[in-house]
Amino acid sequence: MERRSVIKNIGGLFLTPALSPLLKGKKPVLRVAHLTDVHLKNELDAPAKFAKCLHHVQQQSPKVDFILNGGDIVFDMNKENLSNINSQWKLLEDIIKAESSIPAHYCLGNHDVWWSENNKGQAVYGKQYTLDKLSLAKPYYSVEKNGWKFIILDSVHLDVDNTWYIGKLGDEQFTWLEKELKNTNPSTPILVLSHIPILTATLMIKEKVVNRWEMLGGDMHTDTAKIINLFYQHPNVKICLSGHVHLRDKVEYNNVTYICNGAVSGAWWKGNNKQTAPGYGLLDLYADGSFEEKYVNY
Repeated sequence: MERRSVIKNIGGLFLTPALSPLLKGKKPVLRVAHLTDVHLKNELDAPAKFAKCLHHVQQQSPKVDFILNGGDIVFDMNKENLSNINSQWKLLEDIIKAESSIPAHYCLGNHDVWWSENNKGQAVYGKQYTLDKLSLAKPYYSVEKNGWKFIILDSVHLDVDNTWYIGKLGDEQFTWLEKELKNTNPSTPILVLSHIPILTATLMIKEKVVNRWEMLGGDMHTDTAKIINLFYQHPNVKICLSGHVHLRDKVEYNNVTYICNGAVSGAWWKGNNKQTAPGYGLLDLYADGSFEEKYVNY
């Protein structure tokens, strides 16, 4: 996709503070922005707010090398007709072309899948429409940059009754992930990106729960234990990024940091979602696998 920067002057931007004392003197090999759950639509001033977010990312110093888009790229494709879907993607493409010069790698979210039961025979049914738009052969893949490997997963799959989605990898993708990790040099640090969290504490933030929390398969991966056991065999897996729940948290388990960032759209363009304001993640990655990260409100 052709992009050109039309970055406008924005005063009073909040940029990243100085690095922690432990990392002073070290220079990151990459700076990455994690934008997730944009849910772009032509309502609620969403286009202007998304453009503001992109400008904010591009005003960061040092500059951001690339964006990891964590899915729910457009507002919703699930039960829409193709004309509405086309309009959502046209809006996205126009804004990216006009307002961003930073390359991006994309992960598919549950709202980026066309699950209209009356259209199952069409060639772009399911994930194919979005894969075509993003020029992706598969919804999961890996890229390497400046000594880091980035593994982008597809966490959205049909539930057992084939009517709605559930968070998991499935056998084929899990086998691919096993091979991908096995074939990666153990000295190469790895960042994993998924839309649905592999592990998060945000699901316990529910009102009126006295003694028992309910964690649904659409809110967090159902194969969490299996994935965590795999990561334990590969200590070079350092970070897992996700979104989906529009809330921000950070959980460290077995030396892997699971970061669920808030949504660019906040509460679907209606302000904060609980205590999490609209924003994006900003990560500085170092050659030795260490990193600094924060959540930035724009």
